[in-house]
Amino acid sequence: FYPQVDSANAGRVLASDAAVFLKKSGLTDLVLGKIWDLADTDGKGVLNKQEFFVALRLVACAQNGLDVSLSSLNLPVPPPRFTDTSSPLLLSGTASSDVPWAVKVSNIIFLLPLHLEDKAKYDAIFDSLNPVNGLLSGDKVKPVLLNSKLPVDILGRVWELSDIDRDGMLDRDEFAVAMFLVYCALEKEPVPMSLPAALVPPSKRKPVSVPGAMPLIPSLTSTKESHQSLPPVGILAAKAPLTQ
Repeated sequence: FYPQVDSANAGRVLASDAAVFLKKSGLTDLVLGKIWDLADTDGKGVLNKQEFFVALRLVACAQNGLDVSLSSLNLPVPPPRFTDTSSPLLLSGTASSDVPWAVKVSNIIFLLPLHLEDKAKYDAIFDSLNPVNGLLSGDKVKPVLLNSKLPVDILGRVWELSDIDRDGMLDRDEFAVAMFLVYCALEKEPVPMSLPAALVPPSKRKPVSVPGAMPLIPSLTSTKESHQSLPPVGILAAKAPLTQ
């Protein structure tokens, strides 16, 4: 990876070059900014080779759901993945069509067993929210997420991970990913910093450009709304369309 950001072998990586390269990790600007701050220890705006290696390792930690902190540097993690076709490891290559979709098929991820009936329940909730042209806006998804009473930052990450094509809407498969992540979080399992390959729906398994961080769920915090705890998916599915 290093020769791609220091092709002149100058022994340093400029912030602009590092930013372009690290964005190909698929992580948000917020996470990448934290990674840069930790790697650029003296705030000089450039990284030497060792500092760039620290940044790469922090990217790997984030991609595997670990805390982005110096204390994570010694934890065993696989190498970081990038979408660049010239990189040794491809992010898109890990999401090939032969990887089972954990939300739909029987699998164990985040220590939670999922089965076919779970996807059916998520679809029922999706249909109850009156999608338009097969899509749900953030305003329609927001009450369902808020009902979980999970922290706002966790819900923001759920939205960001599930809106895979970054169109500000969730289709049926993306909504299933969101619901899966919510129930994982309710079971005290960590929500990853980037979406694992097994959670990417087959319909979304293609190289996508990852833009900068975009606004998350509109107005997640509200002083006048009261929400009950998220009931089992079967109960949610049976209810009339949820409203604010």
